[in-house]
Amino acid sequence: MLLATAFVAMLYSCAREYSVRRYLDGFSDAIVPNALPAEQKVEAILNWMRAEPSRAIAENPDALGKRDPEMTLTYRQLLNVCGTATNAFLNLARSSDLRVRRLLLLTPDRRTKHVVAEVLIEERWIIVDPTYRVIMKDARGHYLTRSELRNPAVFSEAAGAIPNYPQEYTYDQFAHVRLARLPLEGLHLRRLLDTVYPGWDESVDWSLLLERESFFYLVLSAAATLLFLLLRVLLAWYADSRLRIPRFRLRQHAVRAGAAFFSAPEIKE
Repeated sequence: MLLATAFVAMLYSCAREYSVRRYLDGFSDAIVPNALPAEQKVEAILNWMRAEPSRAIAENPDALGKRDPEMTLTYRQLLNVCGTATNAFLNLARSSDLRVRRLLLLTPDRRTKHVVAEVLIEERWIIVDPTYRVIMKDARGHYLTRSELRNPAVFSEAAGAIPNYPQEYTYDQFAHVRLARLPLEGLHLRRLLDTVYPGWDESVDWSLLLERESFFYLVLSAAATLLFLLLRVLLAWYADSRLRIPRFRLRQHAVRAGAAFFSAPEIKE
């Protein structure tokens, strides 16, 4: 029953994720022409975010699904918060065939102070701030990466060109995945993962898993299906080889029932 439940949940999650991708593809096609180069695609998405077209306003924004792409693209309040604005940008950019990922800017005590996006353009992960609808660049118009923005002088120059941009949004500490939100100080997973697999947080596109609810449930249900399938195989082997217990073989009984139902009966004289 657990295996069947997980399998049905996986099928539902597949349908939901397919529906979300179709929605995002149609939305991005209306905003971003496919023939544009990467930097112009980024500007096209930011222009749509700047334009403030007719958008819904929720009486209770906290009740909205902040990891639902349809919500983040529809409600004005969500497009004005750094986390959900970045999610909206990432979803549209990914649907426009751009390589993107989110970046968390952290305080000295490892708390998130701001969320931005990284876009791969000409083999460089440049910084885009969807909340302020800008690509971070210096006075010469050179697009900046997070390593360049760690330089206080470069950051001050880039932030000074953006009206009302907080000077505390520095790049001294950052992460793609904030494991500190897990119980027991993140179970010290970051230290363990950094030791076992250096660069683990950049080698996998964690943004899609963490930002899109439908994809998260798809991965979760697929993992549960695989786990229960392996468990069923293990229990079946143990029952056959160790306990010598005859099992009710559902597939064989279903085949026999189907053959009996669809085959013509034999009439004996």
